[in-house]
Amino acid sequence: MDLQILGFKGEISSVSETLSQINSIKKDGEIIQLLNADAVAGVRHIQHGVNQAFLAFDRNQNLAKDLSVEICLRCSAQRQISRAFDLLGLKEGYMNLCIILIDCDDYFSELSSLFNSDESVLSPDVDKLKDIYSISDEELEIMDVEDILIDRISKLVADY
Repeated sequence: MDLQILGFKGEISSVSETLSQINSIKKDGEIIQLLNADAVAGVRHIQHGVNQAFLAFDRNQNLAKDLSVEICLRCSAQRQISRAFDLLGLKEGYMNLCIILIDCDDYFSELSSLFNSDESVLSPDVDKLKDIYSISDEELEIMDVEDILIDRISKLVADY
């Protein structure tokens, strides 16, 4: 699997229109997943979520029928699709975006025509993430926020 994780900022005037534009770029077998970067704790967080989504499909332990939805579930450390989309899904308005490319051609120029490249959005905002994922100060004394989310993703597998 060829995995790229990119940071962008951009205006989402219509979620369905944006998803249509993204779907028109990719070829069969490619995955382009857009996530709310405000709920991302870093590249390792996303790598782990993507890896766990693929493993879930390999083991027939997937919670969703679609791999893109499973990636959103795993990265959000949630079992409910609606909750995962609330945390990581697209919303209308100006957004920080984490774009996941799996087995894709180089779409940087196409994505750059839609959004502004900004890798800084992949750096965790601990205060925001504490609120989004209900992370306690006690947890943060033991682990950093990225490791907490990786641990929660791993527990989805253990709780299966």
